[in-house]
Order: sequence, then C-alpha cells, then structure tokens
Amino acid sequence: MEESNVQPVKSPVTICGDIHGQFHDLAELFRIGGKCPDTNYLFMGDYVDRGYYSVETVTLLVALKVRYPQRITILRGNHESRQITQVYGFYDECLRKYGNANVWKIFTDLFDYFPLTALVESEIFCLHGGLSPSIETLDNIRNFDRVQEVPHEGPMCDLLWSDPDDRCGWGISPRGAGYTFGQDISEQFNHSNNLKLIARAHQLVMEGYNWSHEQKVVTIFSAPNYCYRCGNMASILEVDDCRAHTFIQFEPAPRRGEPDVTRRTPDYFL
Repeated sequence: MEESNVQPVKSPVTICGDIHGQFHDLAELFRIGGKCPDTNYLFMGDYVDRGYYSVETVTLLVALKVRYPQRITILRGNHESRQITQVYGFYDECLRKYGNANVWKIFTDLFDYFPLTALVESEIFCLHGGLSPSIETLDNIRNFDRVQEVPHEGPMCDLLWSDPDDRCGWGISPRGAGYTFGQDISEQFNHSNNLKLIARAHQLVMEGYNWSHEQKVVTIFSAPNYCYRCGNMASILEVDDCRAHTFIQFEPAPRRGEPDVTRRTPDYFL
C-alpha cells in the first residue's frame, strides 16, 4: 500500500463530501469544480448506496485515481463496507445490473484499501465521520491495520461514524456506531496535532456545508437533493495555496431518467 492511513495532500485542493451514487450530480461537481487532473480533488467517502448509479460513480472515481494518482484522493466512508452496502442499495444494484455479486465483491474488497483520513498541508484534517476517544494523535491512526471490513466498534469505526455535537465531551451516537463529540474534544485534538480545521462529511446539511465548534469543524455534503427528495444544496470546499477557504454550492444536475423513489431503505441519519 502506497497511501498512508493519514494521506498527505498538497494545496490547492478541492474537498468533497458524500456522493451516494448520484452520478449526474458528480458530473455536475466536476463541471463546477473543474476537471481532474486540472483540479486536485479530495473525496471524503460514501460514494455508493441510496442513489441509482453507485457502480458508475465509484467506477469513475477509481478510474480517475488510477489515471491521475497524484491528483485525486479517495477516502473511505462508512458506506464503503460489505455490511452497509447489503442494506442500502449497492449490493442490490450490482445484482440488478450484472446478475451476480461479483462486481460488488471486487469493489468491497477494494474499499478495504482506501485511506481512512487525509491531511492537507499539515493543517486541515479530513475524514468521513469524526473523532474517537481512542485516538489522541495522528500517529495513532497511522499505526492502524486498515485492510479489513469496517469494525462495529473501536477507533477505525469511530473515524467513519462519529459526528460533532453541541454538547461537550463524548456522547453515545444515535446511529448505533461511533460517538458524538463536543467542541472541547475538537479543540483539544486540533491543539494536540497542530491542526487548524477538521473537515468531514457524513451528515446531510441543507446548505451543503455547515460550520460547528466555532469553525474548528466543517461538514461538507456534495449530494444535492439527497435521495432525490431532500431538497438540499450541495457544496465543495476549495482550499487555495494560502489555505484560504471558498465554498461553492450547487444544485442537482437535470434529472435523466432516474426511476421514482419507491423502495424506502432505513433512514438511519435522515
């Protein structure tokens, strides 16, 4: 494995949140943010499930990674897992499109190798979910053996499942995995690791981005009109050479034949 559990990324870079199989909206993201490799991209997980084009979405991102390995970083989200994809759509999509689970198996094996976190210019810590009471330093993360199915508990699980919260300290997550963490936790982690910002995804935010913990943490969500019904904006975060931040919001691409939403999967974070 060439990439670290804390993968270094240089600026300028455009940081993106959840995509969830909304392939036409991913194409819109590239139209607005610039084509890869012209733009350096960092995606923070959840490429599959819920949307109708998970196969196409993750195939494009992996193809770009193969072609331009220094210009795109693709982190693992909590949906890049065997168990979750069997419930929320990717497994069923592969069966429907290919008649068997071979493609699903190949991709879920690949997901085990995706980096867990990234670090932009030693200042901006990027990951899918959030912090863990078992992790105090980035070196703790660097020492993980990440090539495995996402565990049900423990520090690797927490990185992909946790959420910031208005309450101080650690809390039990309503998701059933990971934790909630307060501003005091974010401030201590940033101070201990000389960080200026934690950028993460994992939660639907109606404007496409949301600051929390007095701008110590930012949530970025890049799937507009999530699940084709939520009515939210999407956004991406552009970080320039001086680490200045610019959010670019965007709306859904024109609908192109997606079927009506008929099957409701469990909405564990809506």
